[in-house]
Amino acid sequence: MTSADIASDIPIPDEVADNVFITSLNTVYNWTRRNSIWPMVFGLACCAIEMIATASSRYDLSRFGMEVFRATPRQSDLMIVSGTVTKKMVPTIVRLYNQMPEPRYVLSMGACANGGGPFKEGYNVVDGIDKFIPVDVYVPGCPPTPQALIHGLITLQEKIDQQSITTVPWYNNDDPAEMVAIPVLGPDLIDMRQLDLIRAEQKKVAKVAAAEAAAKAEEEAAALAAAEAEAAVEVVEAVVETPEVEAAPVVAEAPAAAPAVKKAAASSNKPDDLKKIEGIGPKIERLLHGAGILTFAQASETTPEQFSEILTGNVRIFFPETWAEQAVLAAAGKWDELEALQDTLDKGRRV
Repeated sequence: MTSADIASDIPIPDEVADNVFITSLNTVYNWTRRNSIWPMVFGLACCAIEMIATASSRYDLSRFGMEVFRATPRQSDLMIVSGTVTKKMVPTIVRLYNQMPEPRYVLSMGACANGGGPFKEGYNVVDGIDKFIPVDVYVPGCPPTPQALIHGLITLQEKIDQQSITTVPWYNNDDPAEMVAIPVLGPDLIDMRQLDLIRAEQKKVAKVAAAEAAAKAEEEAAALAAAEAEAAVEVVEAVVETPEVEAAPVVAEAPAAAPAVKKAAASSNKPDDLKKIEGIGPKIERLLHGAGILTFAQASETTPEQFSEILTGNVRIFFPETWAEQAVLAAAGKWDELEALQDTLDKGRRV
């Protein structure tokens, strides 16, 4: 301690001036702490080599009372983070910091520890140790020289000189130093202090993804429905515009050949003859089957009007034996009589 450290405005009698000095409690308290800082043996990468060189006889940290490097965090009050901080190493660094007693300080040494250095935004390097533990002094460089580290230690001493015993957190019962949450290393590094924020962000992303998926599904469904409708219209137009085949004269009685053709088609192992009609689809095929048209021969004997009525669903032609009679009524527009005939046929079939 120099005379400047103990200078006081209070006059001291000459007879006791050599034995008494007046100063503040903060000055004495900070003087004892600043000259007995014990760093922790803690090195990560190339910066640690410079830190080791600083402790050698060439630079002599003993001049500042900092030469006693301790091998355990419980006997240290200064952590020098010297080197590249990887995501795998962060949980260990935070755990060691929590094990250090108060008062404790952190000195970030080198570009990697300060902000990621040349590995910034890499897949395995954090963007600065100050994102996880509080840092008191930053020493730039890649790596910093021993002189730069000594300058950082002197800067820490100046910071300690400005502290007051009445405001430091380790003597304040109302604001005790809290333990830093230890990050969890999984597929990536998770800061437990930001767990609520991470969960909220995940829910937001999942909600947006679900909304986008629902909108995409609706668009695909609408496009599919439009394509099916367009295809159905094209098929109907193709069927209606098919060149007419000269049909047999429509008579009041059902043709006797229809049941025989139907029976032959049912007993044959060949594919359905309706497949020979160009452009026919499953829906049109079902309508024709429902109307009693099972073969290409039967389809060729129908008129465009009959095809139109079958496809639009206005006529229920279910009985091939009365097909001709129903076609006559449909062509004449006698829908009531046709409906009555079909009801009669339905009742007879049910009986």
